[in-house]
Amino acid sequence: MSPLAKSLTMSGRRIAAAWIRHHSVTTDLIENMDKKATWDRFYAENRNRTTTFKNFEWFFGFDAIRDFIMPSLQTKSHGDALLHVLDMGCGTSAIGPCIYRHSHLPVRVTCADISPIAVRQMLEHIQANTIQPHNASSQLEFVELDCTELQTHYVCRSVDLIVDKGTTDALLRSKEAKGRLQCLKVLRSSGSLLQFSDEDPDARLLWLETEAQEAGVMSSDVSVQEVGELRGMTYYCYQVTPRPIV
Repeated sequence: MSPLAKSLTMSGRRIAAAWIRHHSVTTDLIENMDKKATWDRFYAENRNRTTTFKNFEWFFGFDAIRDFIMPSLQTKSHGDALLHVLDMGCGTSAIGPCIYRHSHLPVRVTCADISPIAVRQMLEHIQANTIQPHNASSQLEFVELDCTELQTHYVCRSVDLIVDKGTTDALLRSKEAKGRLQCLKVLRSSGSLLQFSDEDPDARLLWLETEAQEAGVMSSDVSVQEVGELRGMTYYCYQVTPRPIV
């Protein structure tokens, strides 16, 4: 792993601080994490620094969290129907393609990001390096999408699993702090949100419970497990399962 990749495994302002030491792009990453232009610039410059494409992982990659994602999928089978998995704010991460590749159950994996540059890079990479799914019925797609506006793209209760690896953290730490959990409205009642963050459970658990209520979910199951420590930071997996109002 390069020094840049190592430095950018930190979150929030720690990410920005590392970026300041190595690059001239500072204010955008600190204050404008919710802006498309910020991420367009980030992924364009990140790609220009290498001669070959490499997936860029915030925090950690698939291997570190597969034991949180794959067991959760196994509990959501709809027979032969595709399970809809959304990688929310995918960037150029390999998380979505890895779920597509390893899931025994048929899945439709949507890798969504606000940056068309990130989406285009992933499309070009997958077209050049075909991935074979474990289940022949599985599907993989990459879409440009503002993840704060999921309800304009998906009907309520239509997504089985949402993976959020640092996306909400970026929104919460942006200047305008648009970290609302609207994604809960598109989850099935049997679905789950898996949110990976370095924020302490004392703060994040209460926030998640409050956000679920704000999203119109009368009650929800919210739990946390420790993922592990990486370069002095402890990371957690927060799981939220909404219960619809009856």
